[in-house]
Amino acid sequence: MTTSRRIQFGVFFQGVNFGTIWSSDRSGSQYDFESFRRIAQTAERGLFSAFFLGEGLRLREHFGRIHDLDIAGRPDAQTQLAALAAVTDRIGLVATQNTTYNDPYDLAKRLNSLDLLSDGRAGWNVVTTDNAWTGANFRRGGYLDHADRYRRAAQFVDAAQRLWDAGADGVGTPVAVDGDLVSFTGPAPLPPSPQGRPVLFQAGDSDEGREFAASSADVIFSAHPGLDEAIAFAADVRRRLPAHGRSVDELKFFPGAQFILAATDAEAREKAEWVTREQVSPQTAIRFLEPIWGRDLSELDADGPLPSFDPVVDEVDGQRGSLFQGRRAVETAREWRESAAAEGLSIREFVIKRSSLRTFVGGFSTIADRIVQYVDAHAVDGFNVSPYLVPEGLDDIVDGLIPELQERGVYPTEYPGTTLRENLGLPAVGERAEIAA
Repeated sequence: MTTSRRIQFGVFFQGVNFGTIWSSDRSGSQYDFESFRRIAQTAERGLFSAFFLGEGLRLREHFGRIHDLDIAGRPDAQTQLAALAAVTDRIGLVATQNTTYNDPYDLAKRLNSLDLLSDGRAGWNVVTTDNAWTGANFRRGGYLDHADRYRRAAQFVDAAQRLWDAGADGVGTPVAVDGDLVSFTGPAPLPPSPQGRPVLFQAGDSDEGREFAASSADVIFSAHPGLDEAIAFAADVRRRLPAHGRSVDELKFFPGAQFILAATDAEAREKAEWVTREQVSPQTAIRFLEPIWGRDLSELDADGPLPSFDPVVDEVDGQRGSLFQGRRAVETAREWRESAAAEGLSIREFVIKRSSLRTFVGGFSTIADRIVQYVDAHAVDGFNVSPYLVPEGLDDIVDGLIPELQERGVYPTEYPGTTLRENLGLPAVGERAEIAA
C-alpha cells in the first residue's frame, strides 16, 4: 500500500439512456423492483457508498414519437429509493431531483422523509433545467432564463437546508424564505435524521456548475475519469472552495465511468467489443445522426459513410437530450463528416467513438493497478459506475475487482459508519458549519 487514502464506488442506475443494454436476453426489466433490489444489494455487498438513481422529467422523443431504442424511463426515483431502504442497511440512496420544476418546501420534506426512513442514508443530486420542451410537461415551457438556473438552484438548496436545520430545533419551527426566485413561509416539517440532513450531489460541468458545487455540494460527479483530466478538474474546483469558506475535505470527487472487466486483458477487450456493438446497433447509429440532419435517414447503411448532404434544420431541439440541444446543425454535420472521413469511420464506428462512455477495460489486476494510480495522485475519491447490464452489471466489480483493490489496501473492508455522510468521509453538519464560519 502506497497511501493511506482509499477509493470508493457508487452505482449510477441511469434514467433514459442508451448505455444500458436493454435488448440482450441477459438484461432484466427496467421497471420491476427485482432489478433495483438485486443491483442495490450487490452494490452493498461490495461496500459501495451510494446507489444513485438518474431521473428524466420527460421521455426522449424522436421526430415527435417516443425514442424506443433507448431505455425509455423508470419509476419515480424517491419511490424506488424508499422501497430500497427497507432491503438495504448501509448503502446511500441518492435521487436526482430538479430545482427548476419542483417546489422547495415539498421537495425538502420528501428528501427529509427518505433520510429518516433510511436512518440517515439519503442524498440529493441537484440538477437544473432550462429546456422549454421539458417544461411543457409542467405547462410552464422555458419559463426560467438560462442565466437564472443556478441562481434559483442556490436559493432552493439554501431554503431546503434551512428547513432541515430548523427541524433540529423542533418540528414546527418557523422558516421564512424571501428570495427573488424562491420564496415561502412554513414550519420545519420533520426532525433531522442521524446524519443531520441529506448529502448534496451535483454534476454540472460548466463554470457555473463548478462554482455551484464549490459553494454548496458535498459530492461532485464529473465526466472526467481519465487520470490527467481528473487531476485538472479536481484542481479547478478545489481552488474555488476557499472563497466559499470551505476546506478541500468538504467536497468529494466521483467521476462517472464504465468498467468492462474479465480475468485477462484479452478477455476484457473481447467483452468490450460486444458491449459497444450492443449499445450502438445499426438502427441506434442511424438515429443518432437524424436529430442533426433533421430528417429520416433510414435509407443509409450504418456501415457506410456519413451523409454527404446537409441538414434540413438550422438548430437542433431538445427532444433527444442535452447532447443535441442547441447545436448548429450544418456546422455540426460538417464537423462530424470531416472527422469520420479523416479517420475512415463508418456511421456506426463514428457513433461508437463519439458516444461511448468513458471506460476502464482490462483484467481485474490491470484495472486495480490503474486505480491505485488515481489514489496516489489524489485525483478522485471514487467512481460513479454506470453498469452496461442490469441487474448483473456490478458482479465483475464486486467479485473480481474489489478483492484486488482490498489486497492493495486501497478499498475498505467494511463500512466505516451507518450514515451516507459517515461512509463518504464527510464532516458532520455541525463540524462543516464551524469550518465554514
